[in-house]
Amino acid sequence: MILDESGALDVTAVRAIETAERPRPLWTDADRSWAGRAAAEVVGEAGAPQAFLVERARLALERMGERVRQLPRTVHALRWRTWVGNAIVITAFLAGVAIDRIGDASRINVLAPPVLALLIWNLAVYALLVVVFVMRFGDPMRSGPLRRTLAGLAREVLRRRNGELGVVLAQFANDWARISGPLYAARAARILHLAAAALVSGLLAGLYLRGIALEYRANWESTFLDAESVRWLLAIVLAPGAALTGIDVPAVQQIEAIRAPADENAARWLHLMAASLIAVVIVPRLLLALFAWLLERYRSTHVLLAVDEPYFQRLLRGFRAGPARVDVVPYSYALPSAVIVGLEQLIMGVYGGSAAVTICAPVDYGGEGSLAEGPDYAGSVIALFSATATPERATHGAFLAAIAARIGSAGTLVGLVDESVLRNRWGSEPARLAERRRLWRELCADQHVPCAFAVLAAPEIAEAETALEHALEEAAR
Repeated sequence: MILDESGALDVTAVRAIETAERPRPLWTDADRSWAGRAAAEVVGEAGAPQAFLVERARLALERMGERVRQLPRTVHALRWRTWVGNAIVITAFLAGVAIDRIGDASRINVLAPPVLALLIWNLAVYALLVVVFVMRFGDPMRSGPLRRTLAGLAREVLRRRNGELGVVLAQFANDWARISGPLYAARAARILHLAAAALVSGLLAGLYLRGIALEYRANWESTFLDAESVRWLLAIVLAPGAALTGIDVPAVQQIEAIRAPADENAARWLHLMAASLIAVVIVPRLLLALFAWLLERYRSTHVLLAVDEPYFQRLLRGFRAGPARVDVVPYSYALPSAVIVGLEQLIMGVYGGSAAVTICAPVDYGGEGSLAEGPDYAGSVIALFSATATPERATHGAFLAAIAARIGSAGTLVGLVDESVLRNRWGSEPARLAERRRLWRELCADQHVPCAFAVLAAPEIAEAETALEHALEEAAR
């Protein structure tokens, strides 16, 4: 799903909190239900799913911010501030102006001024950009070492400063760094290209301004090069400037004539260097910055979120179809109170806080024939089993078949196996647990019913929700 930068940031923040494994005084199931209903009312029945997710995230952040101020502060801290990029570019320009020494006092060594270093450096950068483009062409944006390091530092700072909530905020920062990576890569490229152009522009402005009050003198000296070699080298380096200005690089005799300690007025050398910098640095950097800016604008309005994740599917399911109706039908299983609490918590987490849940009376062992009577199920049905029972096709399988026969065209059926008691018995014997799971999977597969496992008496919420979500996705296919 495509969102703009601001909306994607809000949605990512709320997702990190709602999927966190931690006590939830900050955001309850009742809050979830309220946020979904309120957002649906704002965007309307014809509203786009993107608008619903963004509005829901905005409402959720407002309510959460009333309880914990660190959350809106963290979200605000991760929002991009335009002035940061502008400040970097302006600083680069001022740094260029402040370079008041390009040689010894007002004397220029035409073989070794910073101007030539800037030319060589920028040519090397262009070559590197070409290599990186070729190597990564067609590949998704990967996190570089700098981005991974900064994200790691941010996670650690948030965790240390905010305690338990800091773990959630750190996860949010990590998720946002991953999601916004392509956008910030384009943004960083734009700023760096503009800063490079601004640095050179400042350098040239400073040179010409000081050249009004000072006389720059040009010469050269070298241990290894003679005048002919120097002329050949300068002809290559200053070729762009010579082409732009029409000023020829001096001949060998003229080059020999300004060998130190001799010198000459440096005006033509400054013009050649300035024109070369404009052609090799300023113009290409501005073009690259323009391309990066266009790419940044596109990516800032096309942030990609993987809405095929169970979390987003749950939210959108409630938005499209309204509050879910869920019937839980236990088979030969009298539910303890702790299991009922865990079951309701799991269903609310998966179907939303506004889900209408009905826990039916348990069907007796061998009594699956009684399901032939009564009205059909209109919504989702969860066939609940205890993992302590050994699955049997003649009974458990017949029970699943009887329920499937009573489900309407819009309904879904999944099997849920509660491992609460079995974990207490076989907690130290993972092989026996795995074997029992295999038997239940085979039984459900024979009836074409997706299956999930959970410890309802002490649910691991994130793990159980994910397992049930996957089963629902499979049932919906």
